[in-house]
Amino acid sequence: MIQRSALLKIAVVAAITVVLVISSFAATVSTRSVNRESAKSKSRVSENPRVQKRMSAMKKTRRSASKNKKKSSERSASRKRSRRYARRHRRYYERFHTSSFAENQTDGDLTAGEDPVVRAAAVEALGNMNGTVVAIDPQSGRILAMVNQKLALSGGAQPCSTFKVAVGLAALNENIITKDTKVALGRRYSMDLTQALAHSNNAYFEVLGRRLGFQKVSYYAHQFGMGELAGHDIEGEQLGRFPTTELASRLGGVGKMCSFGESISMTPLQLGAMLAAISNGGTLYYLQHPESPEEVASFQPRVKRYLEIGRLIPEVNEGMLGTTQYGTGRSVRYNFAEEEVLGKTGTCSKDGTRFGWFASYANTQYGKIVTVVFLRGGRPTFGPKAAEIAGRMYRNLYDHSYFAAKVPVTQSKKTDRSVGAPE
Repeated sequence: MIQRSALLKIAVVAAITVVLVISSFAATVSTRSVNRESAKSKSRVSENPRVQKRMSAMKKTRRSASKNKKKSSERSASRKRSRRYARRHRRYYERFHTSSFAENQTDGDLTAGEDPVVRAAAVEALGNMNGTVVAIDPQSGRILAMVNQKLALSGGAQPCSTFKVAVGLAALNENIITKDTKVALGRRYSMDLTQALAHSNNAYFEVLGRRLGFQKVSYYAHQFGMGELAGHDIEGEQLGRFPTTELASRLGGVGKMCSFGESISMTPLQLGAMLAAISNGGTLYYLQHPESPEEVASFQPRVKRYLEIGRLIPEVNEGMLGTTQYGTGRSVRYNFAEEEVLGKTGTCSKDGTRFGWFASYANTQYGKIVTVVFLRGGRPTFGPKAAEIAGRMYRNLYDHSYFAAKVPVTQSKKTDRSVGAPE
């Protein structure tokens, strides 16, 4: 009996425990269901339309703000990359303060003793450019035309790359190079004199300048007429300047002088006299500018000195011809390709003014004429533009039969009498 009652008690306790566990689980399930139902009911709560629009706008604003923040971050990163790139690849943009164009360039010019055909050709070719054109007879030193004489007779300007011609002649005469000598300019790059003149290679002439040294460069420059008046008794002509000491090494030294004409101030007349000497075989004339027909009739050439460059001239002529055929001065052929033109361009700037040079001579079977074009201004001013102007001038001369056989006056009179013309 005692065992039976104990077992009964155990059974009752077990039953009560089972009932309690089942009821607890049911309560939990019921609570979860109620919570889900409550959440569903809350999501189905209807709001005021105005509130719904406001909430929708707020959501869009948040999304837009997030996108804008991302874009702003990307732009900021891009700007930082650009600034880093610019610091590594910094370029210098020069500001120019001088106009490339002008009016009334011929005001005050003395023209009574000039060749009217040459002057008209030069004036038309120059147009409204801020510059000067000087035309010279290389066989006598007579200035045939000088347009904008105030600028032509001024103190001049940096010769830029036109000074390379003098450096090339000096290096040839000192046997530092021959025409065919290849000068190494890099690990796998070299160039000879003809290519260097045609393409106006700065590195090549820096090498020549350093090999020559300042004293020899100065000697030859003075022999070619730098640092002295080019004209004889030309009123108003200024001297230009050639330095007495070498350019500081931090500014490039003699190498920079020989590649860019740095620290030199050369006049158009000095450059014209040097080109005339090259074209005639080595005679450096005093340039003369007749001011009346009487002075033209009594004109007598005046020799300044004879330069021992005759054997060297063909070697620089190849480079000067290459300049106009495929090099930096090929723009001369835009207007004139009928006759051979040899020349040298120059482009550089100083104190907010850009200079454009082109010195050349037309080499025809009926004679030669030397032309120097010098321009001042801003970005439109540079050596190839000066070459283009020279080409227009040569075209004008050609169209007026300037490069043609000249019949002597006496011969024409005899011909007239032979056909019965009145005396």
